[in-house]
Amino acid sequence: MTDTSTVTRARLSAADIARVAVFAAVIAVLGLPGGFTVFGAVPITAQTLGVMLAGAILGPWLGALSMTVFLALVALGLPLLSGGRGGIAVFVGPSAGYLIGFVVGAFVIGLIVHAGRRKPNLWRTAMGVVVGGILVVYAFGIPLQALITRMPLDETFLTSLVFIPGDLIKAVLATAITLTLVRAYPRAFHRTW
Repeated sequence: MTDTSTVTRARLSAADIARVAVFAAVIAVLGLPGGFTVFGAVPITAQTLGVMLAGAILGPWLGALSMTVFLALVALGLPLLSGGRGGIAVFVGPSAGYLIGFVVGAFVIGLIVHAGRRKPNLWRTAMGVVVGGILVVYAFGIPLQALITRMPLDETFLTSLVFIPGDLIKAVLATAITLTLVRAYPRAFHRTW
């Protein structure tokens, strides 16, 4: 005999599907302004702000699912990445590790922000977006970028430091947006506290 509460929890509700779709769209919209390359082959974009928000607002599983949906649409050829890039080729290019990091990063952000099924607060949210949205994304992005570009890992790491100021600004924005949303519209969050 199957426990119906377990089966119910494993299914996505219509609201969950809508939230996932909205955040996949948010990531796409954040890529519209395009990106610019300072050093190296990976552009600076606003899309990691969307990754941070997805994990912080949707939680680990739905946040990661929204990133997976977004990347599936990119793989199908939709030009949703900054500069109108899309297609399977982006997953073998210098940005491939960062894209994989989107999924894992959103998951980690959700785990930290919603730890113990508690309401997001300033410190957990800030820590979550920095750890998941910056450190985890870089942990996947930098090594794969070094491998694909055949640049030494230490040199790739140093050139990637150009992303830090912008990512810290995005982390502050994501924290502020999340905490404002918790106060103004708590129903937007998947979890119940």
